[in-house]
Amino acid sequence: MTPLSDAFGQLQQWLFEAVVQPVVFHAGMGNLLEDAYAATGWLLVGLIQMAVLLAVVGPLQRWRPVERIRYSPAVWVDVLYTVIHRLGLFRVAMFFSVEPLLDEVFGQASVWGVQGIQLDGLLAGWWPGVGDTAWASFLVYLLVFDLLDYWIHRGQHQVDRWWALHAVHHSQRSMTMWSDNRNHLLDDLIRDVLIAFTARAIGVPPGQFVALVTVTQLTESFSHANLRLSFGWLGERLLVSPRFHRQHHAIGIGHESHGPGTLGGCNFAVLFPVWDILFGTARFDGRFEPTGIRDQLPECGGRDYGQGFWAQQWRGLRRLAGLDAV
Repeated sequence: MTPLSDAFGQLQQWLFEAVVQPVVFHAGMGNLLEDAYAATGWLLVGLIQMAVLLAVVGPLQRWRPVERIRYSPAVWVDVLYTVIHRLGLFRVAMFFSVEPLLDEVFGQASVWGVQGIQLDGLLAGWWPGVGDTAWASFLVYLLVFDLLDYWIHRGQHQVDRWWALHAVHHSQRSMTMWSDNRNHLLDDLIRDVLIAFTARAIGVPPGQFVALVTVTQLTESFSHANLRLSFGWLGERLLVSPRFHRQHHAIGIGHESHGPGTLGGCNFAVLFPVWDILFGTARFDGRFEPTGIRDQLPECGGRDYGQGFWAQQWRGLRRLAGLDAV
């Protein structure tokens, strides 16, 4: 991974010196240069991801779409969500809110004599070289975070108030590669706090953490794509495909698998379907079903989850507060 890391570091340094640093100084925020440099890394990651989506996944969607979708207002809202998250705006908010809180928590824990662990070091005893080989430790961390993501996703679907927020994500009837980041901001905050806390607790190096997030996000964008593609019998069980994940978004299947109006679902895995297989939530028998939530259908009440960004955020908060039925 060293050549990739070095190339990324050089690009980050160039972008920081050429663009970000002058802006920071002009704004009179020179005391935040260290944070600005870290934010530049996330900005670069987002730019790379957007380029991959436009150059690779976009043409695939046009080649074999599940459904013909023009860039409707609903899809453009998803593009806005993607820009907010992938170009670092949400990450900057994390820098000024969650990161200081985590610094305080782990600093106080250290004073009390409570230290985190180095997961790759602990595993080195039975997996020789895992602590010395960047690719091996990366795979370990990828599996750990994917398992954590699986259980977070289960919680989003099985806890009433959490589903009140997560419903923003599932209310998209025209799912595309832009739909991954269509989430309530509070829902994203909860998930990111859990992920960031775990990363600190198990000793993930900052560079590895950026790579983990990058791989996960790109894979999620691909799995949400409006793409008629499956990986075959074996491939579907090794890596989440657009078909496997579309089943998770299917009306009356991916969310209400225990009957109308009930919490549940299937195919919660983000990267590796093995977690769904192990915990009994996998479904491989699905086709490319329509996506959305049952109560959006006219015959089921035609519920409005909000047409624009702010409307979706506001309605999510109302559901969370119990002002609208979940």
